[in-house]
Amino acid sequence: MRSLYVSQQGCTVTLDQENLIVSSQGKAIATVQLPLLEQVLIFGQSQVTTQAIRACLARDIPILYLSRLGYCYGRTLALQRGYRALARAQQALTDGERLQVAKAIVQAKLANGRTLLLRQQRNHDLDLTLAIQTLAYLGTQVSEATTIPQIMGYEGAAAGSYFEALGRCFRSADFAFMARSRRPPRNPINALLSFGYMVVWNHLLTLIELQDLDPYSGCLHAGGDRHAALASDLIEEFRAPMVDSLVLQLINRRMITPADFDYRDGGCFLGETGRRQFLRSFLQRMEERLTDGEPRWALLMAQVRRFKQFVYHPDQGYQPYLIR
Repeated sequence: MRSLYVSQQGCTVTLDQENLIVSSQGKAIATVQLPLLEQVLIFGQSQVTTQAIRACLARDIPILYLSRLGYCYGRTLALQRGYRALARAQQALTDGERLQVAKAIVQAKLANGRTLLLRQQRNHDLDLTLAIQTLAYLGTQVSEATTIPQIMGYEGAAAGSYFEALGRCFRSADFAFMARSRRPPRNPINALLSFGYMVVWNHLLTLIELQDLDPYSGCLHAGGDRHAALASDLIEEFRAPMVDSLVLQLINRRMITPADFDYRDGGCFLGETGRRQFLRSFLQRMEERLTDGEPRWALLMAQVRRFKQFVYHPDQGYQPYLIR
């Protein structure tokens, strides 16, 4: 089963017998057979005809309407959907099963951060050996942890080493970065990181709900009425490859300047021009087609599905997202 991502702007989705046709300026650019379709995601300014909507409803295929950033405005669901059996199974996961997922997520986060630093060291003649070795060592410690607080402790130590090394990868004299700061971010690079993480987190939250999972029941982070812990869990694997690497590109290619930030309320935030530049670059990256023909957005959905499969089959384990 596959998802239909309509991320190109100004498209129309129509029905032709058992197929959905995506057209732009009167020309068909994609065709998907309804029997093979699991869900439809519409990003930004595109349309779906009434006939196509009815066909999706008849086959229990949800249609999701999002901003170009992945913020969900709403979704169209068949009447019989909405039962939360999967969420109940998720909430019934044992402490041991949650620990297993927490380990996998943090190990993947450390491995992805290590890969990013290795690339920077290789491509730009930097000496990041200590941080790279530290991340590898702490990854092995995570594998031997027996409690969530232990895992969080190792993750915190790794973050300190990683961000110190990341700061040395920025090659613009206009920007300095020594450590991560949040609520509020204290400098431009922290402002970029926070903004990027927020965009990805919100899209993950949307996909989690679309798959009928409980976003407030996580494995690594503590959940609550105001904290969608599962979204906070799954974003950990994507911080380095989706956000940190983009921030490096924006700064090192001087696509963002100090004039793109506002200082207020004790913090530093992206201004209007900065947000536009970041979002333009982020969307361009996320809409790139991967080797399987899917946009990069699909990587997020793949991880949500992998967690869903773990809930159904905990004995098979959870496979995190790793970059090479």
